[in-house]
Amino acid sequence: MLKRKIEDKLKAWKHSKKRKPLILKGVRQCGKTSSVLEFAHANYEHVIYLNFFQHPEYKDAFAGGLDVDGILLQLSAFGSLDAKYVPGKTLLVFDEIQDCPDARTSLKFFKEDGRYDVIGTGSLLGVSGYGKMPRSVPVGSETIIDMYPMDFEEFLWANGIQDGHIELLRQCLKTETAVPAALHTRMRELLLQYAVVGGMPEVVADFVENKNLRDAIAIQRDLIRSYEDDMVKYAPKEDKTHILECFNSIPRQLAKENKKFQYSVVKKGSTSARYSGCLKWIEDAGIITRCRNLNLPELPLEGNALDDSFKVYMADIGLLISMLEEGTQADVISGRLYGYKGAIFENLIADILHKMGRKLYYYRKDSGMELDFVTRYAGEAVPLEVKAVSGNAKSLRTVLKNTDKYHIRQGIKLGDYNIGRSQDQSVLTLPHYMAFLLTDF
Repeated sequence: MLKRKIEDKLKAWKHSKKRKPLILKGVRQCGKTSSVLEFAHANYEHVIYLNFFQHPEYKDAFAGGLDVDGILLQLSAFGSLDAKYVPGKTLLVFDEIQDCPDARTSLKFFKEDGRYDVIGTGSLLGVSGYGKMPRSVPVGSETIIDMYPMDFEEFLWANGIQDGHIELLRQCLKTETAVPAALHTRMRELLLQYAVVGGMPEVVADFVENKNLRDAIAIQRDLIRSYEDDMVKYAPKEDKTHILECFNSIPRQLAKENKKFQYSVVKKGSTSARYSGCLKWIEDAGIITRCRNLNLPELPLEGNALDDSFKVYMADIGLLISMLEEGTQADVISGRLYGYKGAIFENLIADILHKMGRKLYYYRKDSGMELDFVTRYAGEAVPLEVKAVSGNAKSLRTVLKNTDKYHIRQGIKLGDYNIGRSQDQSVLTLPHYMAFLLTDF
């Protein structure tokens, strides 16, 4: 099994004295079910697993009254369930809970009853047009945790990088000293591999075992097709085509020098009024992440964010690369990239930040000044400039020279470097792979 960070969150939930039923929410195929079942069997004597997609007949147990004893009595009628209900020792897993809205409603009654723990998993919860809404959303009666595809650190674990290596990287960042050459070289290699493999668990597991990019690409493209099938199957009828058009435009959106999402790139003459809801559908499904422009690059970032000016990135970098033509993966690994390399490395850093649970922001003015990302780091608003290899950061320099106007004292430049400081000490240069260590809020 691949080591996942969600394991620690599930253990913390179980050890909470005031725990509520848990909803684990995330994009399809990010590893929700396997993580929950591994945790369940390791921590409970009895596990009752209900998959509402695979066994739609299980929905009947929730169709009438939703008192706990009534539900359990109904479930006992299914001979396929190995059901032992022991207070404090039984966990019920409601997989694909979005397919049974009444099961979602029942979480309120499981919380009030308190004898049994419940975890629900869902991938299209709240997505417009997906099935029926619950009779009542159990507000205050459930805990929701977002789960993402594997992040870069989890990818490192899968490839044999040990906690001691990561701790050494943290110390190098803290002391701003160069990473030892052997580790630096290995981390650069793994970063490029992560750029093309991404973090979908099935893809990572296959790549770690076989080191075959062609097989990884085939799995990724199957995943893309499954997302497109969801768009056709579950989206509102009037939006199906437009959602697909929005989704397929993402590689073209990132190719522009100004990467602001433009509805005219989706389709000539298209408008926000017609397509904004379609883009939101893809975002709610967890397939993309939005990076909003800032009115001012200062704290609080959310308070300065603009809703109508934003960039869109794929939530998983490997899936973006799989949407490009055959051979791009080898080009990334070998460094044979030209104009599009900026888009790839920006999406790579967006992937890393998003999977850390950070909201994404950038700053762009009509004059052309642009800071690729702005994040909260060490209690300050800090610009992150992303360079595919190396290069000047003109906009960052401009901002740093005008502290009275922008209130920014330092910046970080991510590129194909080791750790260092600019001559005036205002810019910290870091290798791309260190983005996942920028955890100090």
